[in-house]
Amino acid sequence: MVVIGREDELGPKARLGHYRARDGSRGAHVDLDLDGPHAGLVVGKRGMGKSYTLGVLAEALAEADGVAPVVVDPMGVFAGLADVDAPARVLDPQVRADALGPREWCTLLGVGPESGVGSLLWRATSHAGTLSEMRRWVENTDADRSTRRGAANHLSLAADWNVFDPDGLDPTAFDSPGVTVLDLSGQTREPAGAVLAAVATTLYRGRVDGTTTRLPWILVDEAHAFTDGVAAGPLRRLVTRGRQPGVSLWLATQRPSALPAVAVSQADLVLAHRLTARTDIEALTAARPTYLDGEWSTRLPDEPGEALVVDDTTESVHHVRVRERRTPHGGDSPCASAVADP
Repeated sequence: MVVIGREDELGPKARLGHYRARDGSRGAHVDLDLDGPHAGLVVGKRGMGKSYTLGVLAEALAEADGVAPVVVDPMGVFAGLADVDAPARVLDPQVRADALGPREWCTLLGVGPESGVGSLLWRATSHAGTLSEMRRWVENTDADRSTRRGAANHLSLAADWNVFDPDGLDPTAFDSPGVTVLDLSGQTREPAGAVLAAVATTLYRGRVDGTTTRLPWILVDEAHAFTDGVAAGPLRRLVTRGRQPGVSLWLATQRPSALPAVAVSQADLVLAHRLTARTDIEALTAARPTYLDGEWSTRLPDEPGEALVVDDTTESVHHVRVRERRTPHGGDSPCASAVADP
């Protein structure tokens, strides 16, 4: 057995799969370290096993001690994790409005902080803790009528998303055994990004101020959809500063070229399934470690479920066949032949 992500075999581990020999035969078991925080990247073109691998990791985290796994599910394909033996829950999540800072509110609502409306929103979100209080603060300000109307309209839009609640998720909501799946499949880009930004910030703060004891693991599927909006700042903070407070972030995407360069360069673990787009392979090549022998394009696997694992902690590279999941996988593509009339 080989443990990826650390120098020894102590602490909780996830059974990732087994070695894939050159002749296709099955080799030794390969486990993934769950004891310490990691910035991880799971990449692969559509249908090659990216979301499946993320589910394998989530299954193991659900049964591990001392961790608080959270799966951000924008496509609604991880509900099957609730069938795992360990405690699991699937949420249509709501978050606290004050989990986002003034700059994040301006980004979320698409207004510049230097504009009249943006300046008013900045002050409202600085002084009020709930969305209702923000709206009342705007109504009672002495700003001109058109500025107040513009700010009020933006906050009304945010209220219509129905993702903000004074009793929304706080750090203690995740400080218990099992995996939490945040089902964002019914949300558009802005509210989904707001939920991820709030949860990422909440879990980071919870570890920094000692509110939570478990180590959070945030697994984000279709991560490229979140890295240029309101969640971009909180995600970057976890990539660059999450290790010290013990917050792990795993980004899964079929488009690594759409991720910020820092998300690729700072990943200490990369699980790469098959990629064919030149821009995506170039994104990995730009951060290629010196111990990776050969080009990414020649090392990537060809078959679904196979992965090239690059472990920066031990400076090693592994060819792995990902194990079968124990819970249903909701990411399979439907087939017309399966529903055709007999």
